[in-house]
Amino acid sequence: MSTSTPRPAPAEPLFRLAAVTVLTGIGAGLGGMALALLLHLIQHLAYGYSITLLVGHESFYEGVAAASAERRIGVLLACGVIAGFGWFAVYRYGRPLVSIKKAISSGDPLMPPATTTAHALLQIITVALGSPLGREVAPREVGSLIAGWLSRYAGLSIEQTRLMVACGAGAGLAAVYNVPFGGAIFVLEVLLRSFELRVVIPALVSSVIAAVVAWLGLGDESQYIVPHFALSANLVAWSIVMGPVFGVAAFAFVQLTSRARAAAPKGWTLPLLSIANFLVIGLLAVSFPQILGNGKTPAQLGFSNELTIGLAATLLLIKVAITVSSLRAGAQGGLLTPGMSNGALLAIVLGGAWTLIWPGTPIGAFAIVGATAFLASSMNMPITALVLMVEFTRVDHDFLVPMLCAVAGSIAANRLLETKMKARSETALTLGANAEGA
Repeated sequence: MSTSTPRPAPAEPLFRLAAVTVLTGIGAGLGGMALALLLHLIQHLAYGYSITLLVGHESFYEGVAAASAERRIGVLLACGVIAGFGWFAVYRYGRPLVSIKKAISSGDPLMPPATTTAHALLQIITVALGSPLGREVAPREVGSLIAGWLSRYAGLSIEQTRLMVACGAGAGLAAVYNVPFGGAIFVLEVLLRSFELRVVIPALVSSVIAAVVAWLGLGDESQYIVPHFALSANLVAWSIVMGPVFGVAAFAFVQLTSRARAAAPKGWTLPLLSIANFLVIGLLAVSFPQILGNGKTPAQLGFSNELTIGLAATLLLIKVAITVSSLRAGAQGGLLTPGMSNGALLAIVLGGAWTLIWPGTPIGAFAIVGATAFLASSMNMPITALVLMVEFTRVDHDFLVPMLCAVAGSIAANRLLETKMKARSETALTLGANAEGA
């Protein structure tokens, strides 16, 4: 009886996966770049600044601040009309939306092209006009859509398609924010919850390619400009003490936004609520132009030491209120930048109080640490939050010490609250079942 050497597995499926990985990075990079440029174009046209230079040195906040009160109200009113009737049309006439997480976990990981594209474009348009929600979901959806289409065309398996859909989402995030490693870690920690080598390689390759491709139109720029902050015992001590506070605040924020999303209308009341909501935001923006947009403005002002404690507290209350009200009115968008902004504003308030006891640390240093801690808990992604904040701000690696301390305390407090809430829910269900049985 003769024995034969086993034949190696065919290399063609591996080559196809590699090709789809590269093409996903390119497609997500181009898609993210196009969405970012569209955002800038709408912002500049709506508020009348830097019309001939989409990517320039004049910020969105500077353009909004220079616009008249009537223009701010008018733009937000238009935002309400577009958001209300746009999402009403998507829900009424489009195929059911498939979220990225649902696509990754289902037997059919493909997302409906027309509905997904319309959903993404509406997010970009409304955020550009002043919606307080985040813009990061749109490029992730477009990246996942492209990855799913490429995977199907290449004949990849269902498991490989799921992997590529997740990588497409991370690549879209990497492209629009110039965070190649943050995009990859987002895939590994949040979407796939795996750090296996077979997942790590395509996630890194697609995200890096997407970020580099997006440089063609957006440049290799960091999202936030921050001054140099020195590491100090003062800041580390504050991070240890205040970390749990950010976890509690993030837990409350998630509860509010989750309930608002769940109660959002999809019928004829959506346009009415949307118009009313954004009209109120426009009126508030007459006195507080900092509230417009996804939250990048207050975060940048906080990182740059340009906010007083009183103004930070006021902006925090308004931002939380209009974020919740916009979700309740039916608007769609992410919560990454809004959460980061809330953390920065809360940190300025807490840090300002701390300096009365132990002075010496700049307010901006507190803001960076607080933004990281809040983002880690509100999005349930401690590793991704750390990587994103380092890439967003390009702070010195020494700053990882207070950031890690704050994130650890924030996550611990947040998980404790989640555990208690889960236990209460289970107890209530048990009592309800016993009552029905009796």
